[in-house]
Amino acid sequence: MAWFVKIERGIVQKSVFDQFVPAHKVYVQQLIDQGHCARTGYWREAAGGLLLFQAESRAQAQALVDQDPLILNHCVEYELHEWVVVSGAPL
Repeated sequence: MAWFVKIERGIVQKSVFDQFVPAHKVYVQQLIDQGHCARTGYWREAAGGLLLFQAESRAQAQALVDQDPLILNHCVEYELHEWVVVSGAPL
């Protein structure tokens, strides 16, 4: 499986964003349970964050991202990139 990174920037007020964080955490746990090795977090100094995960293809990665509650509820803008690991142990 290939690695993908969703880099996101918050575009709504924090009070709105925070309403969807619990659903986002459930979504990430589902990715983990399905074998996508997902990890997520946020930028301490800015609105937004990052999701790192594995998928079989770019199409599958896009389909997975499309299910994120933060995307479905228009809380973030994002970029999706395939990440090519050149060094380091796998997660």
